[in-house]
Amino acid sequence: MQNDLLLLSSSAVFGMKPLEYALDVVKEFLDGESNLLFVPYALANYDSYTIRVQNMLAPLGVAVEGIHTAVNPRQVVETARVLFVGGGNSFRLLKALQEHDLLAIVRKRVEAGELRYMGSSAGTNMACPSLRTTNDMPIVQPSSFGAFGLIPFQINPHYLDPDPHSHHQGETRADRIEQFLEENDVPVLGMREGCWLRRRASALILGGITGARLFTRKAEPQEIAPGTDLSWLLETRALFDWRG
Repeated sequence: MQNDLLLLSSSAVFGMKPLEYALDVVKEFLDGESNLLFVPYALANYDSYTIRVQNMLAPLGVAVEGIHTAVNPRQVVETARVLFVGGGNSFRLLKALQEHDLLAIVRKRVEAGELRYMGSSAGTNMACPSLRTTNDMPIVQPSSFGAFGLIPFQINPHYLDPDPHSHHQGETRADRIEQFLEENDVPVLGMREGCWLRRRASALILGGITGARLFTRKAEPQEIAPGTDLSWLLETRALFDWRG
């Protein structure tokens, strides 16, 4: 199956164990695969991050291999069947992916149906054309903002609704997304913690225990409930040079 994706807004939800809210859909996504290649580049301590993910997926009996343990990361990507790109800092993650020359090979194998892609938080952001809708501070500088481009629209993980009772005078998440849309005519899906996107070829469904908000240029944001078919978003054309 081409473009087999599971994109989680987050691995954690308040009051639940890490990945607990999504274990059923992760099991469905794995479809019997018992080995997973994990990309921990978004955090500084690769070993401890990989162990954490192994513990998260232990209920499913999945063996997790950290890509950082390979002498040649590209080589293990070329033979992997499932890739999980974890969360953390999106700028650090993208810079490492570029330095290891992994963007093109992952994109090619996912689009060919040879590799299943699961992302969480920053890893979900990497599935977009660009990291431009991340929430993160640019602690490092990647050579470009172009990411995997496995979907043609943008995602804002960990989306937070404006709090009408807050005294905070700075920009809300919605304000920042609207500023993005002033410069880029590309839909942005603000995914609250606890939701995911499941793509199978040309079908795209929002799932989870929370919903999302869809932002488009010169339109009011739309509330998207779990179970909504968003396949039409796959027809979006990214209007910026995301590979540059």
